[in-house]
Amino acid sequence: MPPKAAPPRPAPRLYLATPVIDDPSHVAAQLPALLASADVAAVLVRLSPSDPRTMISRIKALAPLIQSTGVALLLEAHADLVARAGADGAHLTGIEALQETLPVLKPDRIAGVGGLSTRHDSMVAGEAGADYVLFGEPDETGDRPSAEAIAERLTWWAELFEPPCVAHAMNIDEARLFAASGADFILVDDIVWTDTRGAALALADIATAIARGHESQGGAERTDPPHGVRGAG
Repeated sequence: MPPKAAPPRPAPRLYLATPVIDDPSHVAAQLPALLASADVAAVLVRLSPSDPRTMISRIKALAPLIQSTGVALLLEAHADLVARAGADGAHLTGIEALQETLPVLKPDRIAGVGGLSTRHDSMVAGEAGADYVLFGEPDETGDRPSAEAIAERLTWWAELFEPPCVAHAMNIDEARLFAASGADFILVDDIVWTDTRGAALALADIATAIARGHESQGGAERTDPPHGVRGAG
């Protein structure tokens, strides 16, 4: 993987993860205002376990609201449903899941990966063909590295490698820090959906924090979604 070009770096964009969806109507009702409130590059749809037909129906209930705005729709896992549901790609956890799934998704769909506990795992994922690597998400027990450790990992990756890096921000201060540390995308979830002021206002505030973090780094442009896919379903 060749080194990235010199600064200024593109401005980070938002990567919005949904709550785990059983009935998609609640999320569907909020999506138009959410996607109008900030520059969202992609939405990660998380589905509660069910049979494939039911999960595809849930995805298709959300897809027009997302993809019609030029935003990419990715599924958390369920790579086998991506093409059938018209999604743009999938997010996998761990190197083995990525390697098993790449033949299903490539060359037309996005394959992102998280669950990368070491620098070596991150490099293996990039060399295998991941369209992005995710840093900072909690593990199965809810543990995650400190914000400072995540920021250090982002800076290391951004300085050396070509595939985009995504940072999972748990609060607005982390969103600002990770934007300043070299993240290409900032993934947010509960801090949006649980905000008592409303999800759209929460997302707009996070976007402002990201912009301030980016300005402190001296960057300028905008990052397109990984793999160049926008609403390809």
